[in-house]
Amino acid sequence: MTRQNISVLCPDAVVIGGGPAGLMAAERLLAAGVSVALYDAMPSVGRKFLLAGVGGMNITKAEASDRFNSHYYEAQNALGPMLQAFDANALRDWVHQLGIDTFVGSSGKVFPTEMKAAPLLRAWLQRLKQAGLQLFTRHQWLGWQGANLVFDSPKGRTSVKPKVVVLALGGASWSRLGSTGVWQPWLAEQQVGIEPLKPANCGFTRPWTEQFTAAGCPIKAVAGWVKDTDSRSPIRGELLLTQDGIEGSLVYRFSAQLREQLLRSGKATLYLDLLPDRSLQDVLAVFKQAPKGKTLSRLLSSKLGFSAAKRQLLFECVEKSQWAKPLLMAAHIKRLAVELEAMRPMDEAISCAGGVRFSALDKNLMLTAMPGVFCAGEMLDWEAPTGGYLLTACFATGRWAGDGAARYIEH
Repeated sequence: MTRQNISVLCPDAVVIGGGPAGLMAAERLLAAGVSVALYDAMPSVGRKFLLAGVGGMNITKAEASDRFNSHYYEAQNALGPMLQAFDANALRDWVHQLGIDTFVGSSGKVFPTEMKAAPLLRAWLQRLKQAGLQLFTRHQWLGWQGANLVFDSPKGRTSVKPKVVVLALGGASWSRLGSTGVWQPWLAEQQVGIEPLKPANCGFTRPWTEQFTAAGCPIKAVAGWVKDTDSRSPIRGELLLTQDGIEGSLVYRFSAQLREQLLRSGKATLYLDLLPDRSLQDVLAVFKQAPKGKTLSRLLSSKLGFSAAKRQLLFECVEKSQWAKPLLMAAHIKRLAVELEAMRPMDEAISCAGGVRFSALDKNLMLTAMPGVFCAGEMLDWEAPTGGYLLTACFATGRWAGDGAARYIEH
């Protein structure tokens, strides 16, 4: 069958991208009485959202707003008004309105009671369709042709010319789920300022010795910091040892600082306190009181509660010549330097840094170089660690862009 060019009647607004930011923008436009068509390249929407919820859908974080906003680093001032307009409490209330109950975990993380993303997405899509959303999946955006948006679909080319456009195209991580970053040159051609995309919330590589057998093992009950942060207040968490490095929530928490160290000097160091609940003096006393003939491995296991994986990590990062020196080993346990060589590839990262610069946008997230075109979500130049911060900002920026687009149509 030959493919043909076709044209559809255009709605008032087009949203491109079916993640949380795009869906939220569509919701706000519909609430303002605007007709909306949402286009997504994948066979179904919300694929990254669903995958992120496989291990438990962490929606947001229940904590004071100033502390919450600090997790957005240099972008916290730009995102501040959006996060204030739709903060963690507002997001939680919104989820409840969809008929999904939530609870706050011991760390302050907010989850749906069922710990799944699928029921939330189903309820949301049902509400959007009832409000009149036109949904077009398997429609790959190809950029602009004059003033028209052009899409490639299984039935051929589609040309659309709406009054406003909201771009919520994501970054370039997990490209198999739809975020490919192909939009960058198209916006650059329109003189839109774009910060190069970089991995965020990613793992890092370092070589292990041939004796290392702990790949795939978690390291729990540890705390970490980097030199660029306050080492007097290490962050508690856990990490995962991989075949060629480390990853996990504690690593992601410092991925921005570690990435910048690598870009500046070609190397980076994550510091770990392997026993955050015991003092240096306590650890040193254990070494000094150890009976003669007891091996270091047995001492670490029986007296300090080290798992086999935690012992291997310690041995990998400390020269063997120091293993028999109690003062040095106690110091390493409380301040273990894990030297890292590189970031994992962009496509393996959970999210991205970089994107459309806020200086290229007005206060409504409209591109100053392209009136009527708004941007939202991960394609904007911000980053945050995992723990609910990523999703909250995607929802908040999508809401903000949707409201801005609705006002643009009204005027």
